[in-house]
Parts: sequence; structure tokens; C-alpha cells
Amino acid sequence: MSTSVSNEPVNSIPEPVARLAEVMSGYGATWSLCGGWAVDAWIGKVTREHGDVDVSVFAHEQRALFEHLPGWQLLAHHAAWEPSDQEVWWDGRRRLSVATHIHARSAEFSGPMPAGGIANAEDGFNMEFYVDALDGDEWVLNSEPRVGLPLRQAVQESNWAAPIAAPEALLFFKSRGKRIRLRDHLDFEALRPLLDDEQRGWLRDAIARAGHPWLADLSPKGGGR
Repeated sequence: MSTSVSNEPVNSIPEPVARLAEVMSGYGATWSLCGGWAVDAWIGKVTREHGDVDVSVFAHEQRALFEHLPGWQLLAHHAAWEPSDQEVWWDGRRRLSVATHIHARSAEFSGPMPAGGIANAEDGFNMEFYVDALDGDEWVLNSEPRVGLPLRQAVQESNWAAPIAAPEALLFFKSRGKRIRLRDHLDFEALRPLLDDEQRGWLRDAIARAGHPWLADLSPKGGGR
């Protein structure tokens, strides 16, 4: 699923993102490119290797997603589920809660259930959908403490033919891990110069509630644009 890394801007849409845009064409609900590919879309070049393509969808529209992907094998995971709950295909009838993520494999790559319910891009699971919450017109990025961003600000158009999560939303998601992964730190350093003062202030306030080493780099005097 990866593509070659280049320091030069790309003149065409990387194949994994182009395929996602094609797959989601005609999907009537809201979705957005997230994760590392979204970071690269904002920068305009491929900065590192990627596994699958991350996509955000909203919980109240999950049935629309299932119906949009006929013939796909969908494997849903949630941290609170028992292992046995995560070793059956999602059939669209089970209501998925927020924070569930769905590994998706198209019919052309269909095969048996992966051992232990562990889905890998090498086995054809090259898209991963994250089930998020929408409250009115606000994307709820975190429930406790509550962090939200107006949808019109949180999802924007990109030059890669796919709606895309705003850079401050991407970095907030990446700040929530229990440890800082190298790729998240690299993504932070790559996106930080693109943040305007309003975006920087929002992200600083959002991550200040939980505390994070990036906080100092987002101060008004820290890390120039």
C-alpha cells in the first residue's frame, strides 16, 4: 500500500489516495482522509511509507458506509470488546460505537478471516475507517475532556481529490497516544509550520487539557510558522 518517498512535490495523486477517492465516490455521507496520508496531502508530497489509508466516518452514518461497500469484508475492532467479538465480519446490523475502527478489504482481495482477527495491509486490508462522533455541526474529537471542532472547519477540500481532516485535528488525534511515536513526531514537525495563529491556539488549548510534550512548541513564542 506504500508508495515511494520523495522530497519533491507530487504532480499527481498517489495511487492509494486516488483509489480511496474512487471507492468513496457517490458516498452520500461525510467522510475525510486522516492519518499519515492526510499529513502528506497537506504538505503536497509523500514524506514517509504508509500501511493502509485512514478514513474518518461518523457513527450515525455507519449503515450508509456498509451499504456503500457491498461485497467488502469489514472487520470491526474496539478496545472494550472481548476477543471473540472481533473475530467475525461486521454485517452492518451490529451498531458500532464511537472509537470503533473498521479494517476493510475489497472483494478482489477477499479471503478467510485473518488469524486472531488481526488485519494487515499485506492481506488486502488497505483501508481503515474510524467511527467518530458528530454532535450537531461539531466533530467531537474527544469526549472526556470534551474537545470539538466545527465540521466546516474540521473537514476541508484537498488537492488530492479527497476531503481531508484539518491539520489541527490531525495533530490532536496524534497527541492522544500514551507515547509519542516517531512517525507522529515527524508529522507534527511537518505540519506545525502550516498552522496559522488560530489553528495553533486551538491545538495548544486542546492538548493542554491532557498535557503533552508538544505543548511548549505551540506557545505563541515557540516554533515559528
